[in-house]
Amino acid sequence: MAGNDPYDRRVISEFRARGGTAGGGLSDLSLLLLHHTGARTGVEHVAPLAYWRLTGTAVAVLASNRGAPRHPAWYHNLVANPVTTAEIGAETWRVRAHVADADERTRIIRRLVTQSHSVRAAASRTSREIPVVILELLARVGDGEP
Repeated sequence: MAGNDPYDRRVISEFRARGGTAGGGLSDLSLLLLHHTGARTGVEHVAPLAYWRLTGTAVAVLASNRGAPRHPAWYHNLVANPVTTAEIGAETWRVRAHVADADERTRIIRRLVTQSHSVRAAASRTSREIPVVILELLARVGDGEP
């Protein structure tokens, strides 16, 4: 797996050591580890991301990039390679990603901005439209789906 920065590597290591939960300043977030394949390189990466449950079979992640002017690399990788895996809690899921359409995005962002200071802060730091990516939970890895 390629190139996570030292902070991400520490978060990933702690998440796995704690059985799927974050500690420290991230303990109040629902965190998942998103595996994504480089659109140009084909190299697998892992990104720790906050997520919000939408339904029993779908979660949302935001391509906020902490309010940076550009979308994060994982977003571009998911658009190119939408079927992947995500570690959620102690389980690993096969997921299919899609970018929320305008109505879905508006509805989800409104909800998250009212619920989350970090979402509100990231949205206020950028003029770009932050994409909402919905991860459809297809099957637990090891539950009969390759």
